[in-house]
Amino acid sequence: MTHSFGRDLFMTPGPSVIPDRVLNAMHKPAPNIYEGDLIDTVDGILQNLRKVARTTGDPTIYISNGHGVWEAALHNVVAPGEKVLCLATGTFGNGWADTASAMGIEAEILDFGTAARFNSQKVAEVLALDTANEIKAVLATHTDTSSSVSNDIAGLRQAMDETGHTALLMVDCIASLGCEPFEMDEWGVDVMVAGCQKGLMTPPGMAFTFHNSKAAEVSARTPKTSPYWDWMPRTDPDRFYMRFAGTPPTHHLFGLDEALRMIVAEEGIENVLARHTKQAQAVWAAIDTWAQKGAIRCNVSDPEHRSTAVTTVVSDSVDLLPLQEWCKDQGGLVLGVGIGFGDYEPHQIFRIGHMGHMNPVMLLGALSTIDAGLKALQIPHGSGAIEAAGRVLSA
Repeated sequence: MTHSFGRDLFMTPGPSVIPDRVLNAMHKPAPNIYEGDLIDTVDGILQNLRKVARTTGDPTIYISNGHGVWEAALHNVVAPGEKVLCLATGTFGNGWADTASAMGIEAEILDFGTAARFNSQKVAEVLALDTANEIKAVLATHTDTSSSVSNDIAGLRQAMDETGHTALLMVDCIASLGCEPFEMDEWGVDVMVAGCQKGLMTPPGMAFTFHNSKAAEVSARTPKTSPYWDWMPRTDPDRFYMRFAGTPPTHHLFGLDEALRMIVAEEGIENVLARHTKQAQAVWAAIDTWAQKGAIRCNVSDPEHRSTAVTTVVSDSVDLLPLQEWCKDQGGLVLGVGIGFGDYEPHQIFRIGHMGHMNPVMLLGALSTIDAGLKALQIPHGSGAIEAAGRVLSA
């Protein structure tokens, strides 16, 4: 017998839980796409996106997912035949490198494994050897959703600056924007990419690039082959439709406008980030307790290197697919599937997304369901995990 007859809870690391308010904001007739309220709505969205990213730079909205804006960002500042340095701490760091290679860009990968953040000094050593400045950009993932490693972007910028190298710093914040502290301008990030379906709590379908004046100068002299990915007409359009290279994604924009109102105007970005930190610490407390006498543990051992948006759980001895199936079928809890990396196959991994629209009721309910699944399947685990998570949330 299943107990899953209420509303299912999706704790995947994107798409995240969509607030009812966002869904309701999308439930309206199609607007005038040539003039009127929609133009004002988009202007407000762009201003709020700047506030979340902590930048005065230019955000660009694409009808796309994260893989699309990987390509968009590269298309604007790196030409085929040029070289980029890609920093990998999981599947998605390598994925951006694969996109570059497919575009005819030479992609050198520095792989730092999947259990700790990258070493900025090693990056600096590579750049210092590139005296001809052949490397046009360093591609870094803030949080790699596969491994849940969170990287030190401010430290990377400092190390790059110490070399005097001219490479742009390009950062993937698809999993982290609106969940983890990020300061685009203060940290000296030249190009950033993000998606709408994670910390920004909007159904998948839109993604963003952000760029500063340095990147704009590089873009102006970079040859373009795609009018769709070219961000210049989008950021300084002669007509409104040019922001989207055609028809805008009207109802996604309505939803994003409502989500950003919740983040920026109501809860406040600082409170949003603090909430994510607290809730992540509660998840870690539960998993670390299970790990004391058990078969599962956090993939990232050092809390300083862990994402506050997603936590990857691994097992060296147990197939975790039955646990995921039990949680889904018996408890109505959908966990993030494992993306294999290193010595781990997908069935040895699951991921808990604790991003976006999340509160203690949802979080403790998810952890309690996992705890029940561990008991039901007789998977070895330490006791007291839910109490440990509760102590974090109550502190």
